[in-house]
Amino acid sequence: MRTAFTPEQLADPETAASAGAIRKCVHCGFCTATCPTYVLLGDERDSPRGRIELIREMLEKGGPPPPETVTHIDRCLSCLACTTTCPSGVDYGQLIDHARAHIEAHHVRPWPERILRALIPAVLTRPRRLAFALSLGRLARPLEPTLQRLRLTPLAALLRLVPKRSTAAAAVSTTAQGQRRGRVILLQGCVEPAMAPQVRAAAVRLLTRAGFEVVLAEGEGCCGALSHHLGRADEARSMARANVAAWARAGKVDAIVTTAAGCGTMLKGYAHLVGQAVPAKDILEFIGEVGLPPVAKAHGTVVAYHAACSLQHGQQVKAAPPRLLAEAGFDVRLPAEGHLCCGSAGVYNILQPGLATRLRDRKAANLAATKAAVIAAGNVGCMAQLAPVLDAPVVHPVELLDWATGGPKPAALEAPEPDRLRISP
Repeated sequence: MRTAFTPEQLADPETAASAGAIRKCVHCGFCTATCPTYVLLGDERDSPRGRIELIREMLEKGGPPPPETVTHIDRCLSCLACTTTCPSGVDYGQLIDHARAHIEAHHVRPWPERILRALIPAVLTRPRRLAFALSLGRLARPLEPTLQRLRLTPLAALLRLVPKRSTAAAAVSTTAQGQRRGRVILLQGCVEPAMAPQVRAAAVRLLTRAGFEVVLAEGEGCCGALSHHLGRADEARSMARANVAAWARAGKVDAIVTTAAGCGTMLKGYAHLVGQAVPAKDILEFIGEVGLPPVAKAHGTVVAYHAACSLQHGQQVKAAPPRLLAEAGFDVRLPAEGHLCCGSAGVYNILQPGLATRLRDRKAANLAATKAAVIAAGNVGCMAQLAPVLDAPVVHPVELLDWATGGPKPAALEAPEPDRLRISP
């Protein structure tokens, strides 16, 4: 694709990077088959190649973008399925992140949107605030139908994501068991500790059982993903630099392990964001490399593996998760349309609840068609998105791997939710 950026514009590193990505696009259309919004809407402007054209025009002209351009860019999930599909190697992640930063700097949104977009990082990136907000959300859950009738859809969407019960964090030892093989930092995260603390406990048990000392770095904060995808690039950079400094103080480690796939994708982008590469590994990627601890008991449970977009497209980790589950003795099934997003996509299900719900229901139907007893999803956002509409409990794969290698049975398998909405396959 041709571009017409001025030399002055190309002096900006972000614009130069985006110009290079745009020129790689040959409009072949391969991306349209795997883009969730194009699959749903059939609008060229809601396809990757259509958005690339809108981004090119917006960046070349500079200044405030047309409202319709903002609409189509806002509808992008940043699932990066198009990056997996693209034969030309277009860095679509660079383009969509740059476009969002440009919109944040030059577009004035209606005041309700501005308030919501300010509250999201102010609450979700701080675990204590989020835990308090979740407590309030549980009390307010009966108001969801009323909010929907009043067309306060984002607020209703927020309440749907609130877990019905709080889960206390389990105290676990971080000392390596058996022969010590190394030392890792486990990213503590923001949303996961408040919504699914059992995932961290399972990860620590699995890592120590594999012979690794686990470090929880003091001074670590949000990875910056939520702010970054809201176009708040400077805020994300500040968070990234603080984390890099905290990890440096923690000393030498073999890897920085993440249990939330979205966070892992963000950490692997630190080299571009702040010029500092970090040895980030998803927990399933890391265990796949160092080896699963000996299986204590093969349970044979039928498990449907839901591949989070941030893991399969953002990090290109595809084979390890289902392989590990199979090695642990589970009967693994893969749903149809596994490449399509579930609609969670960070905070997409809050900002674009209509499209997110359609994608959720489509994904849930494909998962239900596997007839699995358990759904395994490697990202807390996917877990929260899918759990309310599936009969089968939704857990993180690390919970199942921990169970198979001697850990406790996942709590969700002991007490599944009794009042789920039902999505028919």
